[in-house]
Amino acid sequence: MTQLHDLTALEQGELIGTGKLSPVELTDHYLERIGRLNATVGAFVTVTPESARRQAAAAEEEAAAARREGRALSPLHGVPVPVKDLNFVAGVRATLGSAAFAEHVPDTDDHVVTRLRRAGTIMTGKTNTPEFGLPCYTENQIAPPARTPWDLQRSAGGSSGGAGAAVAAGLAPVAHGSDGGGSIRIPASVCGLFGIKPSRGRVSSGPTLYDVSGLSTSGPLARTVADAAALLDVLAGAMPGDSSTAPALPTGETFLDYAGRDPQPLRVALLTTPPVPGVDVHPDCVAATEGAAELLTALGHRVEPLELPADDTLRRVFEQVWAVMAAQRPVPPEREELLMPLTRHLRRLGAQVSGPDFATALYTFRAVGALVASLQAEYDVILTPTLAQPPAPVGALRDDADPAREFDNLTAFTPFTPLYNATGQPAVSLPLHWTGEGLPIGVMLGGRYGDEATLVSLSGQLERARPWADRKPPLW
Repeated sequence: MTQLHDLTALEQGELIGTGKLSPVELTDHYLERIGRLNATVGAFVTVTPESARRQAAAAEEEAAAARREGRALSPLHGVPVPVKDLNFVAGVRATLGSAAFAEHVPDTDDHVVTRLRRAGTIMTGKTNTPEFGLPCYTENQIAPPARTPWDLQRSAGGSSGGAGAAVAAGLAPVAHGSDGGGSIRIPASVCGLFGIKPSRGRVSSGPTLYDVSGLSTSGPLARTVADAAALLDVLAGAMPGDSSTAPALPTGETFLDYAGRDPQPLRVALLTTPPVPGVDVHPDCVAATEGAAELLTALGHRVEPLELPADDTLRRVFEQVWAVMAAQRPVPPEREELLMPLTRHLRRLGAQVSGPDFATALYTFRAVGALVASLQAEYDVILTPTLAQPPAPVGALRDDADPAREFDNLTAFTPFTPLYNATGQPAVSLPLHWTGEGLPIGVMLGGRYGDEATLVSLSGQLERARPWADRKPPLW
């Protein structure tokens, strides 16, 4: 029998719009599942049932008024959308994944939260994240580890691991995530979801958490391309104080529109060798990418193999910038001892990076962006594995005794994803492959700056050719 969480977010929104489904009923359904399954998958660090029910009641009244008046509402009106715990919601605890901020309650909404409120979505809580979003797993000192529901011994990835676990386990229809080095695409890969890392400036990071490096942005995690596109429509757009804005879609167009359109034949570069020296790619990840290339060819696209010279420069400067961003967090001196070993290690490194070195690192990002942009004068899309390895066991990537070695472990696990954070280009991860053990393996498509529309269109075409949303993990 179909249950409410079997429906896509857009199906739920359509039923709410026609009065056939109550936002209160839908919210209660998800709150019940969160209460029953959250301890198992570690998706939420904070649940907000009282405010969620108030929001749902208000959304129900607004939907009824819109029907009487013939007004259109957001396709996600009344649909639950949890927020990652790196972002601020006024009056709700924001731990940033850290024991040092376990009781921190901001008094300001981040711009993404403002946009979610305007769209009438319901916030059921804050999703789990590692400390300050630094590693690509979600294990911290304030909540259980986030686990992929496809194998509860394995990590849901990070840093949007709680968001990935929530959607994959049916605790939310879609979720807000953020991505500074792969943090949406990594959970998408290991949780069997579709995730979008938008172009720099597509989604505002203000008003309190501006990332001066340009690495990080917010974006959607979802079971379907259309659901993710609809959530991107909600999140995207300029807000006061933004220093950059991605090119707008043509007037009247939405990313959801593009999800249902097949693109024209595209030229696709196939890259399976990581740009980081000394990193091996697991055969399952190579097979997933080659299988995607075959599917693209069958759909009429031209796929050509590409090799880039392995160069340690990007990894080195990324570590410098990552360390500076870790050091920038204003931790009171008396609470430094509460931080995890990797965080303390990166903060020490960041304090040692000089101003000229930091500027040189940011300059390197721009130079790499120019190089990739010239490459994409020839190719519309670049196809790679999302990750170099299948989903990792919980704890396997951590090394509290040697955090420098841990950072190397993280780099080897995610050699492909940081490129698009450095360049500011959009990228998506698609769940087109499962291993013989039943583990999801994502593939990544990278596009030209500002051209999420092509990635969404191509992803929708691939989804129609090889649907994945009917695959459900055992605890579904």
